[in-house]
Amino acid sequence: MTATDRFIGTDSRSPFAGCVILILAMLVMVFLVGFSTWGLFRQFNEIARFTSERAAPVPVAPLLDREVEINALAVKLEKFRQDLAAPGEARLALSAQELNLAIAAYHPFKELRQTFQVLAVEGDTLKIAISFKLNGKPRLATKDEPGIMASDPRYLNAILTAKPQLLGHEVVLQITDITVPNATVPREFIEQMSPYRITERYQTNPVMGPVMAKLTSVETANDTVILNHKPGETPADHISNSQLDLASSRFFKTLAIGACLFLTFVGLLVFIGLRARARKG
Repeated sequence: MTATDRFIGTDSRSPFAGCVILILAMLVMVFLVGFSTWGLFRQFNEIARFTSERAAPVPVAPLLDREVEINALAVKLEKFRQDLAAPGEARLALSAQELNLAIAAYHPFKELRQTFQVLAVEGDTLKIAISFKLNGKPRLATKDEPGIMASDPRYLNAILTAKPQLLGHEVVLQITDITVPNATVPREFIEQMSPYRITERYQTNPVMGPVMAKLTSVETANDTVILNHKPGETPADHISNSQLDLASSRFFKTLAIGACLFLTFVGLLVFIGLRARARKG
């Protein structure tokens, strides 16, 4: 066999090996893009089953003729703030009515108005009425919309069942159930949404941030949500970072398994092709 024959055949320096790698890489890229797009649109289709095209704003607590209640709430909150600055213990218990009144009366909570209302404190969980805006299925933008792609929003009008807990220096809601009339919310969506970091935006607030940073526990008792601070007690995060990444890690595991199976299939085809070429050579 001549040197020319070895170059064209199965020699490691053959350009055929480079072409195989390039084709393989392109196939993997096409597969990953196609699988991701399919998964994304499948997710949007599932979300459309239990969401609505229009919001259903939840009631906001009225403020008219409630000066006495508002003042009493302000006194309670200020006392808790002062107790936190003192060396002893601090404890703040808020009922569902007081939580809703705080949302209606205080400016930092304006983003929760018409989207979040505490219905009741039941045992160790809260019943919460929500109307959350979600991203809809991607589509081409119209002439009046910026960019190339746009989407029509969907709204999750539902009742949450959630347990308040601590995560670092913030209070979060560990969601156990989402109830939507005439629809079933998949467990995967609930796990993806939980924990709901409702107070994350307040970590940089000059008043609320330092208060949350001093909390050592959050609990429920006697139909109230209780915020506690005990000197010398190290707050234990009831929610780990692994729980935060549970849903996304599940998706990427599925993607990785699919990619491995696809690569195995392509590799088998390449191996068969190389053996057939070697026989002909």
